[in-house]
Amino acid sequence: MVGGEQGAAGAFGALAADRGRLERTGVAQRVAEVLREHITEGRLAPGTRLLEEALGEALAVSRNTLREAFRLLVDQRLVVHELNRGVFVRVLTPLDVDDIFTLRLALEMAGVRAARHAAPELMARVRIALAQAEAAEQRADWVAVGTADLRFHHAVAALAGSRRIDDCMSRLLAELRLAFGAVPTADGFHEPFLRRNQILAGLLESGESDDAEVELTRYLDDARRVIVHAMRAAGP
Repeated sequence: MVGGEQGAAGAFGALAADRGRLERTGVAQRVAEVLREHITEGRLAPGTRLLEEALGEALAVSRNTLREAFRLLVDQRLVVHELNRGVFVRVLTPLDVDDIFTLRLALEMAGVRAARHAAPELMARVRIALAQAEAAEQRADWVAVGTADLRFHHAVAALAGSRRIDDCMSRLLAELRLAFGAVPTADGFHEPFLRRNQILAGLLESGESDDAEVELTRYLDDARRVIVHAMRAAGP
């Protein structure tokens, strides 16, 4: 026992060598969160070059902190580092979209199946996100419609009442926004799916779980096909 405690003490003591990394990593995590939020809300489009000097000045952080944030975003599949060119917001491929929608179906289906027993405040999040999308449509703000659509589907997954599903969906939203970037006209893409969000919300609120499962499956398959078709039509 004593030997084990001494071994642990030695291992913990070795961590002191990394003490200087903690402050920088903490700031880098926050920078990564800010950049991810801007990607999710459509303010940083696929292919955008993330210039270190401009970002460092805008966020008042060092280049080392930015590079640490970029590494975090690379791990999250949101940016790519191209040798001798720099860091860019990632441009997805059709295979990426297929993979994203496979995970998305699993996460959202868990919410649909739990909807009957979901806490009232979780169902309220679904209604609020839908209302935000409808209000943005009235303003013809289709970027905001897309953001509200992401929040709506995040809220659907959250009906499962699982923190891990909620966290996973949060990370997935930025990748979904990158997928939206493949579609040439935002209004043409979002308007019909907003109508279908209204249908899905109605089924969830009325407790028609079986019909909601069918609608969600068809919805996501149709959305995936529209995006992949747009990517292939645009070419490399």
